[in-house]
Amino acid sequence: MAQDDPVVSAQWLQRHLGQPDIKVLDASWHMPQESRDPWQEYKVAHIPGALFFDIDGIADRMTDLPHMLPSAEAFAAAVSALGIRNHDKVIVYDSKGFYSAPRVWWMFRILGHNEVWVLDGGLPQWQASGYNLGSNCPEDAILKSKAANTAVETTYNGELESAATFQTEFQPQLLWTLEKVKHNVAAQTHQVVDARSRGRFDGIEPEPRKGVRSGHIPGTKNVPFPEMFDGAPKLLPADELSKKFEQAGISLDHPIVVTCASGVTACIVALGLYRVGKHDIPVYDGSWTEWEAQPDIDYPKVTSTGS
Repeated sequence: MAQDDPVVSAQWLQRHLGQPDIKVLDASWHMPQESRDPWQEYKVAHIPGALFFDIDGIADRMTDLPHMLPSAEAFAAAVSALGIRNHDKVIVYDSKGFYSAPRVWWMFRILGHNEVWVLDGGLPQWQASGYNLGSNCPEDAILKSKAANTAVETTYNGELESAATFQTEFQPQLLWTLEKVKHNVAAQTHQVVDARSRGRFDGIEPEPRKGVRSGHIPGTKNVPFPEMFDGAPKLLPADELSKKFEQAGISLDHPIVVTCASGVTACIVALGLYRVGKHDIPVYDGSWTEWEAQPDIDYPKVTSTGS
């Protein structure tokens, strides 16, 4: 396990599974139109000992935007409810291999916990390696996962009774807001990299969310998130990742910020950049869903119609 690499192998996890300071989280999440329930899928099959981390539940309850970063207090309460301590090593995976797990990796890091890694290739790689899945879900695991969501809710309601045992330390350099992005459109201090598909980026394919136009923020470069991994899927070596960014016209010597539709797949690109040595890449959390909803006159968009 290397501190300067953001992933661990299935072989490494299998060897260390069950150690008291290793905490495994199933952070599977799917777009609404996929009609998949990650919580139910977790209860049917998961890496033994893993707890479920609900991206939609452990989120900011004060916004209409989907699964935004919760407050430091709410995150601390949720992670405490999951039984995770500050000295624990957290391994995050998802059922697609590389999709939503990097989002939780980023959440832990932005709240000061650097002892966090993504399982390289996720559940598909675990299964391909021939390792067992847990099919029975202990009551304790179900209670902890539900308690984490409840802890977020009670924190936002100002009703939290017990003090959190997990301490956070917010890292503001890892988060960009709407106004920071707006300023950057004019100032161009940072290269903005969008992780969505080229069709959605170019405005010629629809966005999956109803009522959201496709297109992109002016000046943004496009690196679709699947370019970060191979077909296994496993994270590409650093030299291959560097080439992907260079081919997209992105200089690794200049500041970068990442975006997507709602702050999930941007974290995959941040993971790739971490492997090439760029450890403080901020994520624009509201991403295109937030930007597209703003008035065009103040927040310009590039769409297929040229508007």
